[in-house]
Amino acid sequence: MPAIAEEWLNSCAGCEIALLDLGEPLLDLLPQLEFVHIPVLADNKYFGPLGRRKRLSIPRAVVGIVSGGVRNSEHLEVLREMRRQVDVLVALGTCAVTGGLPGLADLPGQGGAEGVRDFVFRQSPSTVSGSGPQAGNEYVPDMLPRCTCLAEHVKVDLAVPGCPPHPDWIAEAVLSLLEGRPAVLPDRSVCSICPTRRTGSGDGRIRRMLEQPVYDPDKPLSEMQCLLEQGFLCLGPVTLAGCGGRTGAPRCIAGRTPCRGCQGPVPHMAMPFADYMGALAAAGIDGTAMIDKPGCLSRFNAAHRLLQNLEVR
Repeated sequence: MPAIAEEWLNSCAGCEIALLDLGEPLLDLLPQLEFVHIPVLADNKYFGPLGRRKRLSIPRAVVGIVSGGVRNSEHLEVLREMRRQVDVLVALGTCAVTGGLPGLADLPGQGGAEGVRDFVFRQSPSTVSGSGPQAGNEYVPDMLPRCTCLAEHVKVDLAVPGCPPHPDWIAEAVLSLLEGRPAVLPDRSVCSICPTRRTGSGDGRIRRMLEQPVYDPDKPLSEMQCLLEQGFLCLGPVTLAGCGGRTGAPRCIAGRTPCRGCQGPVPHMAMPFADYMGALAAAGIDGTAMIDKPGCLSRFNAAHRLLQNLEVR
């Protein structure tokens, strides 16, 4: 019975909820698995029940699943220990794969690590009185210069993106490991599976979501004009498909809103910025009119660098 260890780092726990949301497939998988470490379900003392161990430790396992990015020294310590203790490391969710939303704090003008630290410990409502914990406290892990994804620190064997990942792909990842085969995960863009109607025309004006897209709620998605052609900055052309699972439509599009890019970039697109400018031009939209280009195009992957310095596990 394969042993599995799971950890969450700089995350919101949405990926763990998705893991528990597998439903019936989870019931089929549980008899084949042994969870030796999973903080969302069971407490585990990193330094032993009495805190007497000299270093942080995670039980030995065949598969390690980690969600969230790396924001502080404790996250990095836990990640390195997980890599040492497992044979296969799975990055679960967009934060783990490309840094996710927390990486936006590191974009130019956002203040970086110091800005985050100042808000959390000095400006947030719970600490504005000055009574809260301050940076430098021995119980507060040191902030790293920026938020990073797992692959910038250790070798990742399998990436399952999504914010959160659809349970279909979590089940596929676990089953592929149990069966000793490559995981069959999405590798195309949202646009390639989007059911909306493309007309090849638009007025070229960029619209914000304060405006309502044109559609008939009584008609299927296939009757709605492409949201990018309608002027909404849909990131479908450069975003990995899969948010709707094996058979569902892209979740944002199904809700009549543009894709926000939560699955991260399509793997083979080395230059998503340039590709998106081309998609805008094809829809008759002037890309130079975009407001906050980095914030829009790097919403879920601002913490990922093309050049990675991998440590030897």
